[in-house]
Amino acid sequence: MNPCEIAVAMTGASGIVYGLRLLECLLKADISVHLMVSSAAQTVVAMETDLRFPTRSRDLQKYLAAYFSVAPELLYCYSGIQWTAPLASGSHRIQTMVVCPCTVGAISAIARGANDNLIERAADVMLKEQRKLILVPREAPFSVIHLENMLTLARLGAVILPANPGFYHRPRRVEDLVDFIVARILDHAGVKHHIVARWGEVIL
Repeated sequence: MNPCEIAVAMTGASGIVYGLRLLECLLKADISVHLMVSSAAQTVVAMETDLRFPTRSRDLQKYLAAYFSVAPELLYCYSGIQWTAPLASGSHRIQTMVVCPCTVGAISAIARGANDNLIERAADVMLKEQRKLILVPREAPFSVIHLENMLTLARLGAVILPANPGFYHRPRRVEDLVDFIVARILDHAGVKHHIVARWGEVIL
């Protein structure tokens, strides 16, 4: 059974298409998404896509619901300093959070418990409540600092899932590479999908 609710955060790493495709798959599966978009991610969206995210949470909710053709009630959007959001407290019921794409800066902040914005606080809540936190860094190469921060988070139970697609499914389009990573995220989030053939299902 799919989860009822999932938290998704998009930060300012390149590869915003991963986050958009993940959001689409979750909403199409009738999963309520609690969405946080950093100001840097707003800039990346404008650079890497033809989309222009509104800055106000209510406007962003309507914009994305219309873009993905889903009911607005499936989507909750929060600003980076909306400390009254449910995600800021361990009393909320959401069991899974995905940061996709995730900057190495966000990884650093989460690893040291910075809590300077809602994304960092929500991730900290997932760690302290021992819930599922999935981080999707998109960076190359990784420095020792990056790797040590990721190791710290992995030891705390976070899933580090770099945006490094495989090729055994013989991708023919960029979208195929994106779907490979999104499929792995969905697997770890416990969401059923059929967007990519699994190993052993591919005829070579």
